[in-house]
Amino acid sequence: MTAPAPAPATPLLDAIAAPADVKALPEDALPRLAEEIRARMVAVVSKTGGHLAPSLGVVELTLALCRVFDFPADKLVWDVGHQAYAWKMLTGRNARMDTLRRFGGVRGFPFPEESPYDAAVGGHAGVALATALGLASARDRRGGQGHVIAVVGDASLTNGISLEALNAVRHTTERLILVVNDNGMSISRNVGALARLFARQLAGLRYNRIRAAAEAAGHRLRLSRLRAFYRGLKTLVKGALLRHRAAIFEDLGLRYIGPIDGHDIPALCDALRAAAGGRVPVALHIATVKGKGYPPAERNPAKWHGVGPWAAEPHAPGPKAALTWSEAFGRALRERALRDPAIEAVTAAMRTGTGLDAFFRDLPARAHDVGICEGYAVAFAAGLAAAGLRPAVALYSTFAQRAVDNLMHDVCLPNLPVLLCLDRAGVVGPDGPTHHGLYDLAMLRALPNLEIHAPATRAGLEAALDAALARTGPTVVRYPRGYAPEGPAPRLEAPEGAPLVLALGPTAFWAEPVAKALGLGLETVERVKPLPDFVRGLGARPLITLEDAAAAGGFGAAVAEVHRGPLLILGWPDRFVPQGSEAELRAACGLDANGLRVRIAAFLGALPGGRHG
Repeated sequence: MTAPAPAPATPLLDAIAAPADVKALPEDALPRLAEEIRARMVAVVSKTGGHLAPSLGVVELTLALCRVFDFPADKLVWDVGHQAYAWKMLTGRNARMDTLRRFGGVRGFPFPEESPYDAAVGGHAGVALATALGLASARDRRGGQGHVIAVVGDASLTNGISLEALNAVRHTTERLILVVNDNGMSISRNVGALARLFARQLAGLRYNRIRAAAEAAGHRLRLSRLRAFYRGLKTLVKGALLRHRAAIFEDLGLRYIGPIDGHDIPALCDALRAAAGGRVPVALHIATVKGKGYPPAERNPAKWHGVGPWAAEPHAPGPKAALTWSEAFGRALRERALRDPAIEAVTAAMRTGTGLDAFFRDLPARAHDVGICEGYAVAFAAGLAAAGLRPAVALYSTFAQRAVDNLMHDVCLPNLPVLLCLDRAGVVGPDGPTHHGLYDLAMLRALPNLEIHAPATRAGLEAALDAALARTGPTVVRYPRGYAPEGPAPRLEAPEGAPLVLALGPTAFWAEPVAKALGLGLETVERVKPLPDFVRGLGARPLITLEDAAAAGGFGAAVAEVHRGPLLILGWPDRFVPQGSEAELRAACGLDANGLRVRIAAFLGALPGGRHG
């Protein structure tokens, strides 16, 4: 990365306690405030890590929103919420921004429990417009007058839920503002027909100026024939200059305004006031630069979309030759695809995050990035599999939650050989509860025909992929964030009948020192469904299960279904786990070495006849 960002002087920003303070500033002070916000943002993220480029791109928009609307009486919903750092600074959280994404600190996404200014949680893409419609419908029913604004960016408009909501706008409310923040990016470059449509629209800036002049002239016309002529001229101008590119909104009943320069505060304020004064829902299309104001992020917005702290104390990530789980998966899948022409890769705007860059580079005809559409990715893979191919769908565990129905209906029911690879399974640290991959096992374990693997090492991952590619039915392989251990998985011998720890996947490395200290046996388990035969043959001996997943309904629950003896299930608790480092979260939830030792010792001490039962 670059050098650590120095702490900036931000006198204007420091004086802002609420959006109303932004209204009170003279207009000529706003560019300076925007500079201070960006400097503060870079300084904070250099220490905490976070989603830098998206938030840098919407500073002027955030200021304009604060100038025009009255928050929190008016409601603002961010999609995706990683755009909202400036919003947090201007809504009373600036003094605590140095705690961003840290345990007990400011959350990385909008969260109503954190602030009354946050109208909704904003961690997953595609839901803001639907949520805003619900807020607007409730307002209309109660006779309220407040505005509801949804800011949709980073390709979230192409998400299926966004399109479903767009279809519902006109028959749900007459007063809603949709701000389309168009920066041409999700995390990587946008894909698909809608992305190309918006890109072409940005070439039509002339249309809005001509339309405004035509409307001004049209309103002066009184005779019906002249009004009809004006309407025809308006249609002709729109067709000639935009070739009906705005029609996707206007045919759905929204007035289209744009494209507007998303870094021109006066123009944004004028457009937002026009949108607020209308009697129909409005789609305001703005063009922004992702990473605006920070040259490294402007040059490479994908790299700076989400970054780790670059001003933190240096630490060794592990052995020099070690691969991350994502890298190990991507390399292994590519190697197998080079040997087997039936293998295809599918991902949802996460080709880099899931380790598929080399696959996309070397096998582009067999690589599919479908955008932020996880359900579609799985259903599309079902079609590939039905045609005789072997698709591997790589998703983050937290985002795969949105494709559970497609996995059941389109893959498991017809028993198709789709491989679903779940990256970032388990806790993921500072992104917090919206991004922890804790619920995949509980959600998926009940699906018939599905096999579920949880490898503990890089060798285990490759073995799981081979097993999946040899099956005629669907398979899930889950693995965590971080580095994939090399070498064998831990195993500790114990006398027959003695208490035994069954650790799922990489949690065997958590359990090994504790099991040694307590004199327990340890077995690494790398398959959840079906359970390995040896687990079913353990008789009534005391067992302790450990998993990097929610304890409710997961691996331990699967063991409980077949085990006849005493059982202690250790996993993440039945509550949302907050943000923080893995070490902090494990300590807080009793899953660090000390917590495991205390809980296991208490279990052993309660056994009839003492720890050996």
